[in-house]
Amino acid sequence: MGARQKSRTVLLTGASGGLGNAIARLLAERGDRLLLQGRNVDRLEQLRRSLTDPERHRVLAADLLDSGGRRQLMQMCREEAGLDVLINNAGISRFALLGDLADRELADILHTNLLVPMTLTRDLLPLLEQSPEGAVINIGSAFGHIGHPGFTAYSASKAGLFAFTEALRRECADSGVRVHYLAPRAVDTELNTPAVRALNRALRNKSDTPAVVARQCADLLHRPSGQRRFIGWPERLFIKINALFPSLVDSALSKKLPVIRRYAKQGDLSGEVL
Repeated sequence: MGARQKSRTVLLTGASGGLGNAIARLLAERGDRLLLQGRNVDRLEQLRRSLTDPERHRVLAADLLDSGGRRQLMQMCREEAGLDVLINNAGISRFALLGDLADRELADILHTNLLVPMTLTRDLLPLLEQSPEGAVINIGSAFGHIGHPGFTAYSASKAGLFAFTEALRRECADSGVRVHYLAPRAVDTELNTPAVRALNRALRNKSDTPAVVARQCADLLHRPSGQRRFIGWPERLFIKINALFPSLVDSALSKKLPVIRRYAKQGDLSGEVL
């Protein structure tokens, strides 16, 4: 457990996806107890058995898009001895032009990436407030700060998640609960379809391994106050330029539209396991 004397109990959503898997492994190695949320019980159990001290961890199978599933998850968390950390990691993406997105796809992306973290956090705050190490980490994206063609719904959902995190951090300033926001650039996980991988190669977009992002996530848990953190260079620079001089980014991305449109026609729905 390193220098820490007390293990934390961590609820991790989307645990069986690529990034969730990496976060779970790292936190388990550091002595934390994981509540692993997802829909695929077999994948969750496989992950649990592979973790350090597997008997300490618990699988919480629930569909986050279903209100009944979320209520079941809430009840499971209340039955635990306590909850110290909520990591809102579950998410889905759709690489497609806006005109090719169906109503259901738009709703699922916004619901999964924004409304589910909001409702889970709201319902679990009373438990987190009872912990001296209470914390929330919302996993955002660089695309929440640089609206990118082909990712309109995903960009909107992550921009909303950032605003929610910022407002909640200020709302919880006197509660003791630390509220963090972590925005990776592209992460090499199953969230990326073959079309997204081809686009990244064509545009020479860089990506990070899940392990790199997991280390940043774990580091936030040691911070005494809520943080917002962006991963990747030059993406961090582009985010600042986009905030100050958006027309420059408009011009740069407009030149890439033919490539983006070509690969967007090959896109399909993918995501971390919920």
